[in-house]
Amino acid sequence: MSASDNLVDEWVGHNLLATDPALLAALRAAAPQAVEPLTRYGAELGSAETAQLAREANRHGPQLRQLDARGRRIDAVDFHPAWHQLLAMYRRQGLVADVFATDTPGRWAAFAAGCYLHGQVEAGSLCPATMTQAAIPVLAKQPELFGPLRDKFFSRAHDGRDVPLADKPSIWVGMGMTEKQGGSDLRRVATTAVEQGDGSHLITGHKWFFSAPTSDAHLVLARTEAGPTCFWLPRYTPDGARNAVHVMRLKDKLGNRSNASSEVEFHGAWAQRLGDEGRGIPTLIEMAGYTRLNCVIGSAALLRAGLTQALHNARERHAFGRALAEQPLMQTVLADLALESEAAMRLMLRLAQGFEHGEPAWQRLMTPAAKLWVCKRAIEFSAEAMELLGGNGYVEDGVLARLYREAPVNSIWEGSGNVMALDVLRAVAREPDVALALLDGFATSPDAPVQAEAAALKRLLTGDPAALEAQARRVAQGLVLCAQAVLMRQQSATAAADAFIATRFGGDGRLLGTQAVPQAAQILAAALAG
Repeated sequence: MSASDNLVDEWVGHNLLATDPALLAALRAAAPQAVEPLTRYGAELGSAETAQLAREANRHGPQLRQLDARGRRIDAVDFHPAWHQLLAMYRRQGLVADVFATDTPGRWAAFAAGCYLHGQVEAGSLCPATMTQAAIPVLAKQPELFGPLRDKFFSRAHDGRDVPLADKPSIWVGMGMTEKQGGSDLRRVATTAVEQGDGSHLITGHKWFFSAPTSDAHLVLARTEAGPTCFWLPRYTPDGARNAVHVMRLKDKLGNRSNASSEVEFHGAWAQRLGDEGRGIPTLIEMAGYTRLNCVIGSAALLRAGLTQALHNARERHAFGRALAEQPLMQTVLADLALESEAAMRLMLRLAQGFEHGEPAWQRLMTPAAKLWVCKRAIEFSAEAMELLGGNGYVEDGVLARLYREAPVNSIWEGSGNVMALDVLRAVAREPDVALALLDGFATSPDAPVQAEAAALKRLLTGDPAALEAQARRVAQGLVLCAQAVLMRQQSATAAADAFIATRFGGDGRLLGTQAVPQAAQILAAALAG
């Protein structure tokens, strides 16, 4: 074998849905109407052309132009054309708003699958899409504001022009919540809003993170006399002038390079109140349910993308006389990755179905738990996948480095791990019967480790309340592992379910690949088709 015979190119040119047997089967069960369109989308996303778009959008990141040639303030951000092509692809699939525009059964599972497929190729473009989607149910409660915008939200067209919203067929929405002095403690918001005679407000202050600054509008948090309040702040004022939002800089952030995050100042920016005065944080909490679901989906997508690259490389690359995928320790690690990826996908779809059916246990309890667990697993997972490619993974020319840089963001955005763990406890405190009923359901599992974990969690939740906060992460982890085990037993191949349960409960299973995975070769054969 010559040196060139043992070089493995990245996994590209494959249909992302057709090569994922577990997702395809799950979609046929949950949303059969979506199989055909998402199979087409899986082919488009998996193509070499789309992989090149992702590379270009991340190689040539957005550039800020604060002033025009004559010194006028414009705060324009220039994106590579590939960025707009990726946004147009996503929007064309109806993945931004169809969950609210239709009542088709299975629509949330279809959305989750489409978002999951897209996130395997380019994660940055999911950010404006997530914020736009999450804004819809909040705005819909205020018909006088939402009515004129409804068709723009539900449009499948993408218009990347920086022009007043009235001139555009569709809308993108960003968010501006956190400030330098507050971080996760939104009650410390210092930005102020002063009501005008016509009921509008002028906002003065700053935002430390102002996501997707060229969005057509942002939801921002500002303080009135009644307390923190949510506002709708468009990029242009009703008379067509650029709103008084000064982009101070684009963040030199870790993660994708395709999207823009910024730091801004408001100099009497025009805005409309959204929701009740002084009730801005509850308004944002409602939005956060949707954005946190998308964090889980996005991180599950990173797991799948890392698995496909690592498994493809191990199948094709040889060392010490045989393919890497045939070597016992490599098989153990890869099979562990495959189990983690499938379990995350199963959980993501179940969460999405919980949103469709309005199930409190899955929306308010399991969503923050899943965000904590899956997003943190993505960090470890992406590092492991990169390591399995060795030096070829540790270069910016390849996709694994991009996955690794992207992995931490979902653990930070929309609530850190500790915030998620505490939100789980708050959900338990508000609806203890819901939490206990969920655990009782887990306890009916035919698998003894799941029964034991459900019983241990029930003892924690009904024990000393003073000792519970320090174990909040333990509670979230246990809930997720029980849920994943039950879903794998119900929906996955017996070999995958058996192996997941054998390796996730008890023992030294925290480091990926530390426990032997039963039937590893069979699990890997089923993980990636073609």
